[in-house]
Amino acid sequence: MRNSRRSPLSVVALSAVLMAGLLSGCSSSDGEGKEKEKQAAGAHADSTAAAPADVIVLQKGRLSTTLYVPGELIAYQQVDLYAKENSFVKKLFVDVGSEVREGQLLASLEAPELASQLASAQSRVKSQEAIYIASKSNYSRLVETSKTPGTISQNDIDQADARQKSDLAQWDAAKAAYSEVAETLKYLEVRAPFGGVISARNVNPGAYVGPSGKGSEFPLFTLQEQKHLRLVVSVPEASTGYLKEGDAVKFSVKSMPSQFFTAKVKRLAGALDNRLRAERVEMDVFNNDKKLLPGMVAEVNLPLPSRDSTFVIPSTAVVNSTERVFIIRVVDGKARWVDVKKGREENGKAEIYGDLREGDTIIKVASEERREGSAVH
Repeated sequence: MRNSRRSPLSVVALSAVLMAGLLSGCSSSDGEGKEKEKQAAGAHADSTAAAPADVIVLQKGRLSTTLYVPGELIAYQQVDLYAKENSFVKKLFVDVGSEVREGQLLASLEAPELASQLASAQSRVKSQEAIYIASKSNYSRLVETSKTPGTISQNDIDQADARQKSDLAQWDAAKAAYSEVAETLKYLEVRAPFGGVISARNVNPGAYVGPSGKGSEFPLFTLQEQKHLRLVVSVPEASTGYLKEGDAVKFSVKSMPSQFFTAKVKRLAGALDNRLRAERVEMDVFNNDKKLLPGMVAEVNLPLPSRDSTFVIPSTAVVNSTERVFIIRVVDGKARWVDVKKGREENGKAEIYGDLREGDTIIKVASEERREGSAVH
């Protein structure tokens, strides 16, 4: 019985030993936790430490780019030929594909009523001429008689003079009417206004023709100047500032993909098309061998050299974020974001505009991960 009971002193001693063990275990656990926190903090510090970065010195240069746009070849001159007077086709002297020179007769027309009008006008001219001759002779006799005092009054002489002047005016009007009918008859001969090729013929001998909408729905002929063509392109608004008159361009057509042709910028519209928001640019193409045809679609290579020097940097140095476009400039070992406007790009390089100076140091490969104010080595 004595052995089974423990004294109060032994219980107190055992409790003290257990408490010491617990305190020792807690102290060891707290030390290990603090050590882990220190290691994590060191790792974070290492991760936020300034990483090495490739940098470049900002310099100005000229960037030349190339713009590929579709173009259209059209005839330098083209005209639809109609009959000026209502008439019938008498004879055709050309057909589709005929090459004609300026002033060459293309077709002859006939209008019998015009011949009658011409004869009537000629008769009126002769009649008025006879009347004028008679009134002039009468006036001359009165003047000669009046030299004898008291024979002819001055009033009779004045009336005779007015009569002869009126008859002269009537004679001139008759001659003008005759010339008008004679000129109208000339329109019965359709001639080429310039040298070129007949690309369309819409009538046959005996057809009734006349002015557009008054006898002819379609023109007699369509005449094109094909040895001299226009190459027409629409240049987007962003590229209009780089083209000037005299710039040489190259182009190709689908029918001859391996052959390249050259042309020079000749005419710039100087305004943007309201629908396309582009400027019309025309180039002259000399086509003496007639390999190129009006209506062909061309693939045009437009060189766009820079007129003024600007800052040119690698495209990787420009960051296009959802909120801003910027580069990263290094100032006193710190990263500074600088907003810029981006220009053209070509072969991995880009133009930039902004608050920049030559000699600035910028990061060659920039990204949003390099935060504003972070250290840069």
